[in-house]
Amino acid sequence: MADRSYLDWPFLDESHRDHATRLADWAAVLGPIDHHDTDATCRDLVARLGADGWLEPSAVDPANPKPLDVRTLCLSRETLAQTDGLADFAFAMQGLGTGAISLFGSPEQQAEWLPLTRSGKAISAFALTEPQSGSDVANSTMTAHDDGDAWVLDGEKTWISNGGIADVYTLFARTGEGPGAKGLSAFVVPADTPGLSIAERLDTIAPHPLATLRFDGARLPRSALVGQPGQGFKIAMSVLDVFRTTVAAAGLGFARRALDEALTRVTAREVQGKPLSELQMVQAHVADMALRVDAAALLVYRAAWTKDMGAPRVSREAAMAKLFATDEAQKVIDAAVQLHGGDGVKSGETVERLYREIRALRIYEGASDVQKVIIARATLDAATRDG
Repeated sequence: MADRSYLDWPFLDESHRDHATRLADWAAVLGPIDHHDTDATCRDLVARLGADGWLEPSAVDPANPKPLDVRTLCLSRETLAQTDGLADFAFAMQGLGTGAISLFGSPEQQAEWLPLTRSGKAISAFALTEPQSGSDVANSTMTAHDDGDAWVLDGEKTWISNGGIADVYTLFARTGEGPGAKGLSAFVVPADTPGLSIAERLDTIAPHPLATLRFDGARLPRSALVGQPGQGFKIAMSVLDVFRTTVAAAGLGFARRALDEALTRVTAREVQGKPLSELQMVQAHVADMALRVDAAALLVYRAAWTKDMGAPRVSREAAMAKLFATDEAQKVIDAAVQLHGGDGVKSGETVERLYREIRALRIYEGASDVQKVIIARATLDAATRDG
């Protein structure tokens, strides 16, 4: 029943259509996914995705480095999100966790870690958020002290996806080259680094591996630095510029699944001897849902296409895609719950799971309110230049 007509849009080419079709076939026989032991489930999903080659687009190939294909990343997340939120999560974190290495890592860093994460033999994580700095990255207080032959890390990171199960973290800390955003640097941190500990595991309404990390005099070799000292903010924003659009794609995948579930419900369920789908109010819900899905898809693949065509930054396009796709997915899923009646809030139902899973997407990698600020500033800056 799932609509596949969007694969023929001009934003995508034959390789994208082939990738999406093959991945959808693979996901269709993935089997039940356990949401109780999320650590074990995510380890298993990363291994299975890697073994079958689906993680290869998540990072550059050190042997044949080419730019990341954002459209393939988006199609992967959208397709996997339609299947299960943890399948999407397992794929997404392999890309986000190694994004800085793909974009700015040294040949040695890329050769050490990317073959492992692309094959599913190592799990990666992106450690940016701190207890007092979420969207305000420049307010980061964790420090990396230059100790001659080593960098010494002290502080905490929190809400770290894959925290506790990751083999490697890309981490951002203050090295003091300047105030605010100018004084941050990026590091590759193996999970077995002495001085790194898991301070707390975090539970959410849609369970995922999440943790608070504590660093107490954790020593890293000089080679752990990604890029140059003081480039951390630039690196983090460049990574988000690529992967923020993929969050929108995941929201789109959740919305597509909700629409499919709703269509199945209203065509099979009868009221007074007639399918629910014959009621005009139900048809109004379906029309709104279909409109929101297609509008979100257009913004998602415009942003992805723009980046793939060589745009150095797509902050405005990515912000629009993430804001609209995740907010509208929430509305689509809410409508699907409504159309399911009491079954919509029954634990274990697909739409009930989607209702819990979508909420976090409107917060992580830049909350919806932050996306509005980005869009407004970009629009005002353009008006000033044009004026």
